[in-house]
Amino acid sequence: MDETVLLGHGSGGTMMKRIIDDVFFEAYAGEELLEGNDAASLPAPAAGERIAYSTDSFVVTPHFFPGGDIGRLAVCGTVNDVATSGAVPKFLSCGFILEEGFPVADLKRICKSMAEMAKEAGVHIVTGDTKVVNRGHGDGMFINTSGIGFIPAGVSLSGANCKPGDKILVTGTMGDHGITIMSCREELSFNADIQTDAAPLNHLIAEVIAAAPDTRCFRDPTRGGLASTLNELAGQSGVDFIVDEGAVPVKDAVLGACEMLGYDVYQVANEGKMVCVVPAKQADAALAAMKANKYGVDAAIIGEVVETPEERDPRVSIRTGFGALRIMDMLVGEQLPRIC
Repeated sequence: MDETVLLGHGSGGTMMKRIIDDVFFEAYAGEELLEGNDAASLPAPAAGERIAYSTDSFVVTPHFFPGGDIGRLAVCGTVNDVATSGAVPKFLSCGFILEEGFPVADLKRICKSMAEMAKEAGVHIVTGDTKVVNRGHGDGMFINTSGIGFIPAGVSLSGANCKPGDKILVTGTMGDHGITIMSCREELSFNADIQTDAAPLNHLIAEVIAAAPDTRCFRDPTRGGLASTLNELAGQSGVDFIVDEGAVPVKDAVLGACEMLGYDVYQVANEGKMVCVVPAKQADAALAAMKANKYGVDAAIIGEVVETPEERDPRVSIRTGFGALRIMDMLVGEQLPRIC
């Protein structure tokens, strides 16, 4: 196999077959990919089930960072997006845009990471595509993944379902991924270990739904962080969200980095966390289910949903340690480009 990606690897000829066989198939080929067809033939959902579908593109730089890489993000991000609907993720597609000169050893490492995450999530990569662009025109690599899952009968999660009295939960500490990427780019060093939180959360979500069957919604607080996610949900449901500042889990090192860099930690991106809204009576059960999963040990109930006064639009507020309320705004502009 060649040491770097060449334009011929996207030509459709023998060189392209070689990179497909020696890199992609070697890492994660299953029955569907090995059939060699232009489209994967997939089983239909069972009676009463619905199909969930999501797609996402990944342009993060650098491609490797503490705790993960672009391949891990590409699988986990789409698995998690599909799972927020309450679906069981089943199948992924994967499209690569590679830059001429990209090291094949790095490509193999990224594909191995994707295979590991797909196995953990219980999904199959069933179709894909490879394109190669000229040197200097692709920044190494871009990845697109699409995912399909089956929503069980009776499950209907939506950001429009939140009701006054509901509790707001998060599955873990906020801001880890965004600060990890920034520390890599700026070559910052911290006294504590900070790494990406990218993880497949579909099993955790299923466990929470089983414990709290009236769960309103899940949403992953990626770009724009917790603040943007809560504002989106408040707007969809037409309600206010109130968050208790002291209840939001944040690592000391992440908070310190945000203070040093001038970031609002609530607006910093996450890649392996979920916001969840549940009825108050099921909040403790949902929290226990989260904490029982390895990706939810730092889960917490962080606030509640309240009615919005008629004279204004829905909003999100945070209750400080002094008991005062201040507005938690959505991110405006681009805080940290290309974090996923």
